Amino acid sequence: MSDRTRFDDLADAASRYGTLSLDNYAQIRSVAENVAIGFCRYLGGPGKCVFLVPPEGAWAPQPYQSGAFSVSGTGFLPLGPISFGLAVKVSRSGDWLRLVLTCSKNGPAMDIGIEGGRHFSLGLPISEADLTELFAQLEDHLIDWFKEQSDHYEHGAYGSREIGFEFVHADPDDEASSA
Repeated sequence: MSDRTRFDDLADAASRYGTLSLDNYAQIRSVAENVAIGFCRYLGGPGKCVFLVPPEGAWAPQPYQSGAFSVSGTGFLPLGPISFGLAVKVSRSGDWLRLVLTCSKNGPAMDIGIEGGRHFSLGLPISEADLTELFAQLEDHLIDWFKEQSDHYEHGAYGSREIGFEFVHADPDDEASSA
């Protein structure tokens, strides 16, 4: 006769879930950090030009560590898609915007969606070639938005913020001290 109880079955199931949710977060966080570091290098801008920031709410162009992820502060780590923000420097005068990405592990791949834009499926581990393609798509997404808004204005209609960009301005002198 087994001393095993129904509670043991429940606890084992919850333990498996917890292990997998931690693995999910770790893999998504690793991808996010590689995207933030690599996209800044890809852009070739002066100093630090990309930060991981919260996907919602107030933000500034500074590092948020675990606070940059949608699961931050939830207590219980859910097993599912996780979003994060990328603060991207878009001007020489200190203007930044937030681009929101959502990642979900899908078997041996990582699905990445740009809020208001394209979705990608990249094999794990993510190769340099896949990252470079993702960076090109992120750059195109940003440039296309600015072009579209400018074209709307030049043709007599203001554009919109349909793709969810939020702008902030940071003093370039402050940026030099945080880089």
